[in-house]
Amino acid sequence: MLNLILAGGEAMLFAADSFTHTTNLSKQKVNRLIDYLEYEYVDPVDTDSIVEGFIDTVLQTLDPHSSYIPKQDLAAVPENMKGDFIGIGVRFYNYKDTIAVIRPIEGGPSFRAGILAGDRILMADQDTIHDQNWTSDQVIQRLRGKKNSKVQLTVKRAGVDSILDFEIIRAEVPIKSVEASYMISPTLGYIKINRFAESTYLEFEKALDILRDEGASNLVLDLRDNPGGFLQIAEQIADEFLEAGKLILFTKNKSNTIDESFATAKGRLEAAEVYVLLNENSASASEIVAGALQDNDRGTIIGRRSFGKGLVQREMDLGDGSAIRLTTSRYYTPTGRSIQRSYAKGSEAYYDATMSGWKTALETHCRQIV
Repeated sequence: MLNLILAGGEAMLFAADSFTHTTNLSKQKVNRLIDYLEYEYVDPVDTDSIVEGFIDTVLQTLDPHSSYIPKQDLAAVPENMKGDFIGIGVRFYNYKDTIAVIRPIEGGPSFRAGILAGDRILMADQDTIHDQNWTSDQVIQRLRGKKNSKVQLTVKRAGVDSILDFEIIRAEVPIKSVEASYMISPTLGYIKINRFAESTYLEFEKALDILRDEGASNLVLDLRDNPGGFLQIAEQIADEFLEAGKLILFTKNKSNTIDESFATAKGRLEAAEVYVLLNENSASASEIVAGALQDNDRGTIIGRRSFGKGLVQREMDLGDGSAIRLTTSRYYTPTGRSIQRSYAKGSEAYYDATMSGWKTALETHCRQIV
């Protein structure tokens, strides 16, 4: 990991002992450059921004999935992969000059207060939101808050002449991973999963139990537009369909250390027929589940070729509240297939027009909820 000296305090002299903990000449060169800019350059320099830009540029040269997470964004990362957050409970999108409600989340604060799909949020307390061209992150920052805190929303509703006012009390809002579950036929159930978050497996179990009580012995597992998430959650779901001892996947790191994951005896769908629906935006954890079932001859894959992400990332702290998400290994399906698409031509070519939906799919499910 780069040991960048950020020189944010007292002036530093370029003495030899400044680098006693760094023997790599390349690291010393970067540290010296930052110090020269900080203390010798003729004009004031924002070295923090330079370092952040440097880190981001370096990571972009590695692979499309290694990334830098600034301090101000880091708190939102684990929150988005949990099963709930504190907010007003609406899905929204930026429409022209206003924030339009896609729908209030059932049981959430806005749902209880009477907010409807199609409502346009004009003001929050005394802050004007319309005509501001706010980003989704700015909307989220303004409308989320502490539990039990209040926000006054001014809303324009189609077909209503007057402006409407609502008092919303922020509360825990569930983010559901299982979007739908129902019976297709007397014996065939259907479950759609939109991501692999902390609560996904528990939601899957609950939906599966209900379907089995209704007579489902076979299952359609819909992973279309699912961009992935936690590897362990994907393993738990794949385990439901595989007999004990069956290989789910294995990973291999830089030193060729192999880590294998095997199914346990807990699977409740080991004898079921399973049909997995995929499309070009199904990636990562979705492909782990599909690959495990396909290579073990346990499922029929239906749809379009999936995205092709076979890299595993770890989040690593940089010591100042920021972090990097660094690719540390590749994963392989049980028969040894690496599904990772080539990124030799760079990230722009990697995220071409036909695959552009994957890049924002997770934000669509998680970030555009307040």
